[in-house]
Amino acid sequence: MARAVAEVLDFPDEFDTPPGERAECLVVEAETGLGKTLAYLVPAVLSGRRVVVSTNTRNLQDQILKHEIPFIRQYIDPSLKALCVKGRQNYLCLYRWHQLRSAAQGELFTNERADRINEWLSATIFADRAELDWLPGNSPLWQKICCQSHFCLGSDCPDGPACFLNRLRREAASSRILVVNHHLLFSDLAVRRSGYGEVLPRYEAVIFDEAHHVENVATTFFGLSFSRYQVLDLVADVERSAQSGLGGRHRDQILQQARSLDGLTHQFTDAFPPERGRFPLQQLLENRPELLSLRDTLVDGLRRLGKALENLGSGDEPWEQYGQRAADLASRLEQILSTEPADSEEDTRFVLWFERTEKNLTLSATPVDVARDLQSTLFTSVSGCIFTSATLSTGNSFGYFKKRLGLPEDTPSLSFPSPFDYRNRTLLYIPPKGFPEPAAPGYTEALHEQLRELLTLSRGRALVLFTSYQAMEQAWHSLQNTLEYPLLRQGTAPRHELLTRFGEERSSVLLGVSSFWEGVNIPGESLSLLVIDKLPFEVPSDPVIMARINRIKDNGGNPFFEFQVPRAILGLRQGVGRLMRTGRDRGVMAILDIRLYTKGYGRKFLKSLPPAPICRDLKEVEDFFADRQDGA
Repeated sequence: MARAVAEVLDFPDEFDTPPGERAECLVVEAETGLGKTLAYLVPAVLSGRRVVVSTNTRNLQDQILKHEIPFIRQYIDPSLKALCVKGRQNYLCLYRWHQLRSAAQGELFTNERADRINEWLSATIFADRAELDWLPGNSPLWQKICCQSHFCLGSDCPDGPACFLNRLRREAASSRILVVNHHLLFSDLAVRRSGYGEVLPRYEAVIFDEAHHVENVATTFFGLSFSRYQVLDLVADVERSAQSGLGGRHRDQILQQARSLDGLTHQFTDAFPPERGRFPLQQLLENRPELLSLRDTLVDGLRRLGKALENLGSGDEPWEQYGQRAADLASRLEQILSTEPADSEEDTRFVLWFERTEKNLTLSATPVDVARDLQSTLFTSVSGCIFTSATLSTGNSFGYFKKRLGLPEDTPSLSFPSPFDYRNRTLLYIPPKGFPEPAAPGYTEALHEQLRELLTLSRGRALVLFTSYQAMEQAWHSLQNTLEYPLLRQGTAPRHELLTRFGEERSSVLLGVSSFWEGVNIPGESLSLLVIDKLPFEVPSDPVIMARINRIKDNGGNPFFEFQVPRAILGLRQGVGRLMRTGRDRGVMAILDIRLYTKGYGRKFLKSLPPAPICRDLKEVEDFFADRQDGA
């Protein structure tokens, strides 16, 4: 793997990609336990290039900065400069901090907190939020003092010379390895495409680790969104600044327009159906034409407020930035709810949808396919691009991954299986013939009975993954009074607290959905049984999924086998990957979905799973856990 990465990074010093040409790419599937992080970092450092390493999780960023980079400095390059760059909201803004201190606003601001932050500011280098372990993750105080683009005064800022963000940018410009997350990397690409500057200094190559997330993150940044919260946040910021920074006629005018905008936003939101979930937008517009009239009224309100704010000129508060926010929101809303017919190829590239939650409404225009966006932003701006993850292939093929990102079929790819001894240290259990399929009557009751039997045999020590919250809740209600082991459930406590308790309690059972399918790293006896309720097919009624299914149909393809099955396989592989985290781990994987044998596509799933012995009799599971090696 290191040799292959080195070859991709071995390009001429004149690294500008000529127009129409694309970066040299490499796809590498390297399963857990191989040391793939060093396999790409060592050649990246030796190449002498400025390389961005993009990850999906903070845990991997911490691993790279705290373990791999010090190792490389000790043995390979003592002078290596590497830096982790996060989104600007992760850093304290000195200007906003001084403003808040002078205002001393209520319970958010106490002398104790002020003293602790001042002491921290005298010692910190970049004022990274992660250093404040005593400040709650959802702290409203941090929202008042963090860096935000719409608050930034740029060269006019009185705190510019001491700005932590400016210091970070200077350090980034002189660093050869920049560690970022996928969201920041695509934010940079989106900003570069708009022509309004850049988020990161110029880089020559990108290495995507946890690359199976690339399409979903790219989808977010190459689309448009507008939400009720965005408008209400703007209104709150304007009202706060007007109360403290304006007087007389100007203050009354701005407050009146801000409050009017608040009312218009509520009217617009209330016109949408109250049901929670994600729904297509185009059909709703056809059935409720009054939404377009409400859209025009809200757009006018945003633009009026924007012009009034910009006319205030510069001062102690960033009025111009507020005005730009209002204008940007008006433009986004107008583009998403456009009345122009979708005749052109450009128009049909996007699917329009809205999402209702308990308190928010979000409207989105999402690209159906990000391949073209990646071609015009990423592949033509760097000379080398490496994609790696433990799960990129489906049925021993990289076809799905390459097609979704627009990579040519002949893009070099490598696959390295895990070195873990799955054949002797694991077992894969699938229910016997006669067990009901997920859509069949009696499946839920049969599932809960299987869970009881499996969890009794494993003596707890289990992570149970579900494909929906409803399935998790039903299982919890069924099991809570019939198991003697502690039963933990996602949503009842912060994720890190649940994982810490699960790792420390040697007999507990943790029930989880969605985010628990990835990033759970609990080596040892605490996780000896991994259960998955059924194959993780996505809900086809989701507007974005449906649009992608329809696009494949329109092009004469088979969306089930080309899109839905590969995505479900990748999800399943991520889930079963939670069991074996070190070479000493040992345990049972149980997938309680008989379709692995009753459906033709089940063979593709089985072919993609680790090489564990398969059993369909609980007696074999009992014997496995009774073996004297259990817990070794």
